Amino acid sequence: MNEYMQYLAKLIPEKDSLKLVKSEAEKYYKSHSLDDCFNMGIKLYQSDNFQIQEIGVFLLGYSAHHNASAIAFLKNTVSQHDSWKVQEILAMAFDNHCKIIGYEAALPLIEEWLNSDCANVRRAVSEGLRVWTSRPYFKDNPQIAVQILSAHKDDSSEYVRRSIGNALKDISKKYPQLISEELELWDLSSKEIKQVYKLASKFLDMGKK
Repeated sequence: MNEYMQYLAKLIPEKDSLKLVKSEAEKYYKSHSLDDCFNMGIKLYQSDNFQIQEIGVFLLGYSAHHNASAIAFLKNTVSQHDSWKVQEILAMAFDNHCKIIGYEAALPLIEEWLNSDCANVRRAVSEGLRVWTSRPYFKDNPQIAVQILSAHKDDSSEYVRRSIGNALKDISKKYPQLISEELELWDLSSKEIKQVYKLASKFLDMGKK
C-alpha cells in the first residue's frame, strides 16, 4: 500500500491532471479486488496531495456496490472536502457507482442524495449524471430525468440550482418539447425558480420571462 502511494507521489505532477487521475484509478480498479479498492481508496484520501485524494475518491466509487461503507464515506466525508476539484470527482465517482449498479436500480440512492442536507451531496447527483439522458435508463425514460431534476428547482443552494438548470438545459437540446412543457408549469414568482428557469430555457424558443 505504501509502495503504491510512493508510486503515485512520483507520478502525479504538481499541475492538475484529471486525465491521469482517472487513468490511474481505473487501472487500479481493473487490476485489484474490490476490497483492495476500498482500502486503498480510504488510504489515498488521507494524502495531502489533492490529486492522490481524487484517485482515492474514484476507487471508493468503484467499490461502493461491494462495500456500503464506501458510499457512506463518499456521502459523509468526501462531501465535506473544501476543494471544488475534489467535489467534481465526487460527482464522477457517484455516477460511476450508478453506472455499475444500473441507473434504474440507483433511483432510490439518487433520491436519497438529492434530499441530503449537504449541498455538495445534492450537486454530486445533478452534476455527476450530466448529460442525464445520455445515461442508460434515462435515455429511454427522459421524462423521469426531467421530473427528478425539476423537483429540486427551488433548492436552497445557488450552487445546486445552477447545476439543476444546466442539467435541464442539456436535456432540452434533444427533448425541447419535454422541457418546454415542464417549464410552463413553473411559478416564476420565486427568484430561485426563475434562476433555474433562465438556465433551463436557454436553448428554447419560448424565450426568457
